Amino acid sequence: MALYEHVFLARQDLAQAQVDTLAEAATKIVTDHGGKIVKTETWGLRSLAYRIAKNRKAHYVMLEIDAPGDTVAELERQSGINEDIIRYMTVRVDEHEAGPTVMMRKQERDRERRSERGERGDRPDRGDRPDRGPRRDREEENA
Repeated sequence: MALYEHVFLARQDLAQAQVDTLAEAATKIVTDHGGKIVKTETWGLRSLAYRIAKNRKAHYVMLEIDAPGDTVAELERQSGINEDIIRYMTVRVDEHEAGPTVMMRKQERDRERRSERGERGDRPDRGDRPDRGPRRDREEENA
């Protein structure tokens, strides 16, 4: 059997539970046709480079598949029919990547950077700013 990576983009207005259901449906298609899912990763809701079918964002899901070619053809056929999936792509690979993919490592690295800087980043809290008072008082001083 051949190794594949299948990534699909689900509509932005779906709940995470619905996206998980789509991933489970794809898993069922693969297992019913004699293949197996090696790994499933949900990359979350991410911005698109350009609008696709009036969507500016999409839920990204990646499946690593070990299956024959006809199984992948059926998975792609079902993905094309499903209205909740706005794009999909399947790529044949020589071997699956060990551990988390680049996308998952990037998300972890971004989370670590945010926690190092603090919740608000490098900006000071509002309490550190001098109190200027209401705008109306400043206008009266100038008059």
